[in-house]
Parts: sequence; structure tokens; C-alpha cells
Amino acid sequence: MHAQHGPVAVLHFDAHLDTWDTYFGAPTTHGTPFRRASEEGLIDLTASMHVGIRGPLYAKGDLEDDERLGFSIVTSEHLEEHGVASAIERMRARIGDAPLYISIDIDVLDPAHAPGTGTPEAGGLTSRELLRMLRALADRNIVGADVVEVAPAYDHAQLTAVAASHVAYELISAMAPRD
Repeated sequence: MHAQHGPVAVLHFDAHLDTWDTYFGAPTTHGTPFRRASEEGLIDLTASMHVGIRGPLYAKGDLEDDERLGFSIVTSEHLEEHGVASAIERMRARIGDAPLYISIDIDVLDPAHAPGTGTPEAGGLTSRELLRMLRALADRNIVGADVVEVAPAYDHAQLTAVAASHVAYELISAMAPRD
């Protein structure tokens, strides 16, 4: 993405920051990708954001590090208190017209909506809330996206697979050319 667009805004939907320096002592894991990308200059430090954060912090400086690495945060508590429309407004204002990469860690959803993930955290978004937020971004310059951390071995009645497939459909639809 960077080779084609320069630094991209990253809109990261997740229960966890994923900007830790190490995770269980390893510098390159599913808990560190956005730190590494920021350190490499791949991320637009003025337009990136996490949405749905509610997982544990591991060190006193986690939030300060995260901000230094270029991220603003909309917590799941903010969504509960202020609603989806407020989160959408904050996302759109932060992203602006920047080339946008959207990363969806399925554990952004509450385990009631997506139990099939390796790091579930109670208190997450509903599928409806996530889909509404993604639809509100269809007019943005989305240049790439991913859906990660679906774990079929933990997926009861394929709830997570259904949610992830709908999320992927919305992302693909949002990236489709418009006439």
C-alpha cells in the first residue's frame, strides 16, 4: 500500500491496540503489527485510529506509545455512551481524504457475536454496529483491507464465520468502483 499510496491512514477495528513493542517477548506477532508499520513510516500519523478498544493494557505507557505511533482511539465505552453516529463522525473527521487501509480483527465484536477467535474480550461491538460503521466509510478512499483472527476451531455454530463474511462483503463493496 505504501509503495503505491505513500503513508496510509489505518482504521483498525479491534479489542486490542496491537501497537505493543513485544508480545510474549516476540517483536513480530499479532500484537505488534501497527507499531512495526508506524516505525517503518508506512502509516499516516495524523489520520489513523483504533475503534472498539477494550482489552487489557500491559504497561503504563501503552496509551502514550499508541498516540506517539499515530493512533487516536474510539473505545467500546465511547460507543456505548455516545453511540455509533458519534464514532462515525470521529472516524470520518480523523481519516479525511487520506488513502485508507481498514483492518478488522474479528474480536472487535463481542464474543456473543463472534466467539471463534483466539483472544475474545467481553463488552464488544455488535455485528450491526460494525456493519453500520463500515457502510459509513464507503465514500472514503479505501485502498486495502483485511479481516483477521477468525478461529474456526472456536466458532460455535459458525457465528464468527457468518459475521466475518458479512464484514468482508461490506469491505469489498465499499472498495468497488462507483459510477
